[in-house]
Amino acid sequence: MKLSVIIVNYNVRYFLEQCLISVFKAIENIDAEVFVVDNISTDSSLEMVKEKYPQVKLIANQENVGFSKANNQAIKISKGEYVLLLNPDTVVEEDAFEKCIAFMDKHPDGGGLGVKMIDGNGIFLPESKRGLPTPSVSFYKIFGLSALFPKSKRFAKYHLGYLKENETNEIEVLSGAYMWMRKSVLDEVGYLDEAFFMYGEDIDLSYRIILGGYKNYYFPETKIIHYKGESTKKGSINYVFVFYNAMIIFSKKHFAQKAKAFSFFINIAIYIRAFLAVIFRFINRFKLPIIDIGLLLLSLGSLTYLKPYLGFPNQIEIHNDYGVLNILSVIVSFIVGLAIFKSYSKTIEIIKTILGLILGSGILYSINFLFPQSYSFSNKFLASILITSTLFIYVSRIILNYFNTVKIKKNTKRTIAIVGNTSFSEKIKLLKNKTITLHRLLKIKPSNDIQKQDFNQYIGKQNQLPDLAEIYNVSEVVFNSDEISYGEIIGEMDKIENEFIDFKISVNSNLIIGGKTIENLN
Repeated sequence: MKLSVIIVNYNVRYFLEQCLISVFKAIENIDAEVFVVDNISTDSSLEMVKEKYPQVKLIANQENVGFSKANNQAIKISKGEYVLLLNPDTVVEEDAFEKCIAFMDKHPDGGGLGVKMIDGNGIFLPESKRGLPTPSVSFYKIFGLSALFPKSKRFAKYHLGYLKENETNEIEVLSGAYMWMRKSVLDEVGYLDEAFFMYGEDIDLSYRIILGGYKNYYFPETKIIHYKGESTKKGSINYVFVFYNAMIIFSKKHFAQKAKAFSFFINIAIYIRAFLAVIFRFINRFKLPIIDIGLLLLSLGSLTYLKPYLGFPNQIEIHNDYGVLNILSVIVSFIVGLAIFKSYSKTIEIIKTILGLILGSGILYSINFLFPQSYSFSNKFLASILITSTLFIYVSRIILNYFNTVKIKKNTKRTIAIVGNTSFSEKIKLLKNKTITLHRLLKIKPSNDIQKQDFNQYIGKQNQLPDLAEIYNVSEVVFNSDEISYGEIIGEMDKIENEFIDFKISVNSNLIIGGKTIENLN
């Protein structure tokens, strides 16, 4: 037998179903076996596997034994020349396994192999290729030097940022989401270390493969989608504690002489990163109001400075009895006005932002009457505040949109592109009209062969999707997997690579699955 595919599942029934569909397409021409090890899921995962995939070798645990132990249960009884540990929240290309086998057959020194991974928005996942987290590499990552110098051979070793994402290279650490290994090497160096419940086990095994005299490769000639759940988000406090504690276990095991000092710094880093995670989450959530407060202060400062040149009859004087209250009245009025018009979402509308500023001016005008006349703003000063604040905030939104920090919504209604036949498009249209206001539905032919008569039904063909998505400001793309291969789907997502576009794939004609939502077509 050539290949054993092992999938550990815990309460991701629909992702698992999609994963299995792609896996069975990928093993059609391969002598292979597929294991699903379930860690006591409660979402009907077991029933789905038994009913739809009776050929799967199912191991149903009566408790959650963790990632390492669950994989080891299957590895011990696997018969394949190669073993693939695969996350259930992944989708593989139809020829992925054939390409991996061909590469590894030509590289007998290869003990392990990882592939290029993209997320549900088509964005490259840097953990596709990683270096060994030695004490120095870990230090650079923990204290942010790898983020400051993402292409440096010295500081960016954790994610090997100096290696190109589309070039095959030798690496040190494979990702547990897609961990392809030679079974004979596993028998030699040992299986996953069960001391790691979650995180770190892939690093440990990758290192032991290298210590055994073999090489690990990054192989981007095939790609997978890896949807990443909330529990794996790098900014979560849970991730910080679990991941860095796994690094301590790894350090004690492999760098015993330096482990004590390393553990000390790691523990300090854990609490620093946990604190920063809270701070950054707050900043990320309230970054637009924070930016606006800064811009309003800049506006007030500029107007006060220009007062002699513009002839304002009054100005803000911070040292007087009402100076601070004057400033707070401006900030509160505009922030409240902008919030009422919902100007603080990730996707923003310029018209609502301007309306929010106008409302803020009205609130400020009303509050201004509460101040004694000698400390209140003149109408000229109020009008100047509105003009400068609108200019500053409008320009800031353009700049933030350019750097993909926010997205300016060009339409008040959503535009969805559907790559599929007309009947599939109509099903999607009916579904979407129940939940959202649909501005435009773009029907794209699931083929690059388009005839003149096709333009009565389709706006374009498959390979025009990246251009159409940009031209029409598409917010969602739905693929009909019955008509377009997973390889083509992943390829289109990789080309577009846009965090503001949700890519969704049909599953068995009754579901569409994306990184954030699962929708029923029935």
